[in-house]
Amino acid sequence: MTGLILLAVIAALGWKLRAPAGLVWGMLALLWGAFVLVHGLFPGPGHPLPALIGGSLPGWIGLGVVAALVQAYRWALARLRARAVVPEAPAEGPFSKAELGRYSRHLLLREIGGTGQRRLKSARVLVVGAGGLGSPALLYLSAAGVGTLGVIDHDTVSNSNLQRQVLYRDDDIGKPKVFAAAAALTALNPFITVKPYHRRLTEDIAADLIAEYDLVLDGCDDFDTRQLVNRACVTAGKPLISAAISQWEGQISLYHPASGGPCLACLFPKAPAPGLAPTCAEGGVMAALPGILGTMTAAEAIKEITGAGTSLRGKLQLIDALYGENRTIEVKRDPACPVCGG
Repeated sequence: MTGLILLAVIAALGWKLRAPAGLVWGMLALLWGAFVLVHGLFPGPGHPLPALIGGSLPGWIGLGVVAALVQAYRWALARLRARAVVPEAPAEGPFSKAELGRYSRHLLLREIGGTGQRRLKSARVLVVGAGGLGSPALLYLSAAGVGTLGVIDHDTVSNSNLQRQVLYRDDDIGKPKVFAAAAALTALNPFITVKPYHRRLTEDIAADLIAEYDLVLDGCDDFDTRQLVNRACVTAGKPLISAAISQWEGQISLYHPASGGPCLACLFPKAPAPGLAPTCAEGGVMAALPGILGTMTAAEAIKEITGAGTSLRGKLQLIDALYGENRTIEVKRDPACPVCGG
């Protein structure tokens, strides 16, 4: 028993002092070798030294063999574990681990959660116009994880755009907006697909293009294109989120006659009189105003896709940034509307 107690004491001290396992096993092996040597030098049954540490040479040899087998098994198991390739556990659902971390703040919202984020990932949104309104809308839709973003614009980036079109940089001057936008958006979120269309939206392509998408955002700066987008959305039964800005003021609404709401032509059947609604190039615009309306457009898109909250369907929200006044008015479908009436 004395020998076994000595071995146990050494093992306990090694564990308590957090000594390296190799050192502890080495000391145990050294002590075991000393016990075997004592039994070999004094084999007689009457000698007090072998009797003090057990008095049985076969017993100590057997203990050493068992300990050696245990160590050999542990060594072989460690080698196998080191060589084994453990596959990374797949993330739940359609998201990678990186995406789960990226969208974690959305996943915490009970109005969005995993179901809403999956809807965003599978959504297809077309943004018509990549200027002041389209820039912030595209940035936030990309960051939010909208799976496919289409952007159509025939223009190139100019120096005067940079005062408000936050999607672009000085190095982008002279480049087509849609290609500069695609590069910026995929750099922001590599988990989405951006489809750039470097051309003007015309009557011959509008219907086919809009039919490919679930939702359309209108960021145009001319009335004719707005009406073209509206007609194509009404025909395809697709919801349209449209915003407009001028100087210090803006407006936004969601138009969707297929769900009982009005269309854009119900409110604005005719182009405004010359000078009544000047473009940004004609009347100027406060730099942050497109950001306000553009991010509101993105927010409405996220709500429409996920089903969260109450949308602006049947409402027109008016923003006056100069005096800090906002108001919302109800709008109804016009039975005599030339686009969606009848």
